[in-house]
Amino acid sequence: MKHYETVFILTPVLSDVQVKEAVDKFKDIIVKSGAKIDNQENWGLKKLAYPIQKKSTGFYHMFEYSTEDGSLIEELEIAFKRDEKVIRFLTVALDKHALAWARVRESRMKAEKN
Repeated sequence: MKHYETVFILTPVLSDVQVKEAVDKFKDIIVKSGAKIDNQENWGLKKLAYPIQKKSTGFYHMFEYSTEDGSLIEELEIAFKRDEKVIRFLTVALDKHALAWARVRESRMKAEKN
């Protein structure tokens, strides 16, 4: 089983409902392929390091998932490229060290919420 992390940025002109719909769309692609979502984080509206498409902010979202189907990544990235709401995305494969750090980060996030 391979582990992946995908971070994507949605355009800042979307309403909360539109952001949720876009996130759910990408989540459905992941789940329908048989992958298991290990962690999902909504980082909210953040300032970009540099302007993208004349926008200086964007809605960040992260999915961490595991799958045996390598074609999921290609399918997901095609969906990102076709959706005009997405201004950037990045998918990385997690090795054992990155996976361990992801678990630490996840436990810290849960501790901060409590």
